[in-house]
Amino acid sequence: MEKFHGVGPAMVTPYLENGELDIPSLKKLTYFLIEGGADYLVVQGTTGESPTVKPDEKKQILEAVSEENNGRLPIVFGVGGNSTEAVSNALKELETDHIDAILSVSPYYNKPSQRGIELHFKKVADASQVPIILYNVPSRTGSNIDANTTVALSKHPNIIGIKEASGSLEQAIQIRKEAQDDFLLISGEDLLTVPMISIGCVGVISVLANGFPHEFCQMIHFALEGKFDQAEKITRRFIGINPLMYQEGNPVGIKTVLEEKGICSAQVRLPLANASEGLRAKIKEEIKKAAF
Repeated sequence: MEKFHGVGPAMVTPYLENGELDIPSLKKLTYFLIEGGADYLVVQGTTGESPTVKPDEKKQILEAVSEENNGRLPIVFGVGGNSTEAVSNALKELETDHIDAILSVSPYYNKPSQRGIELHFKKVADASQVPIILYNVPSRTGSNIDANTTVALSKHPNIIGIKEASGSLEQAIQIRKEAQDDFLLISGEDLLTVPMISIGCVGVISVLANGFPHEFCQMIHFALEGKFDQAEKITRRFIGINPLMYQEGNPVGIKTVLEEKGICSAQVRLPLANASEGLRAKIKEEIKKAAF
């Protein structure tokens, strides 16, 4: 599955000031990311504000990205939730003509046991018409998919990888050591990706790549080529701006970056609030300082 090596920007969902979808800006973003060197596109992950996007809007978003992409890059589509039955049913009904894989987050809020997580993903994978990439993000879900559970799930024929955002390099090392050889270890932490590549990670599903695709993709591609000195120099440039992306909730920060670059509005949907003036000022300063 080399199609999912490299950088998959976790695409934001642009909105108009009234909160409605901004399809022209979504297509503009798609073009911007393709031209910037992305290897695949991730549509309707949590950076796309998926919890507040209605089902009919999800279809419009996928159609718009697919139309602009025109088959140039693989597309990963987010389908997750904390009801196994609901996720499974959604996958059975999903039209997958333009979808190469599904990104499915571990059930949030329920805080299931490891056995519950394993059973959930096996049922989801059985229901899906395309391969599944697991998404482990304990800071959002309230529970960790531990390495042993990931290793067990790597044996399922329709589970091809994991977006690993636990922040634990030790956990990542164990996954890479014990999972199936062709199982994809994908970083979910932008600034940990370069060190993760050194232990067998194949790339990243990224927030920062939305706003800085050229620089970010160059950094990851250097690392994948074993040019860690060059990759590390670019990583330093992101040190100041990366925490600002999450200071007031994701994707508030990265949407502010995109507005500063003229790609789309910084508008988000409640319960997220648009960036404060203080945050916007910090982001503008970091963009200037890092010469992005």
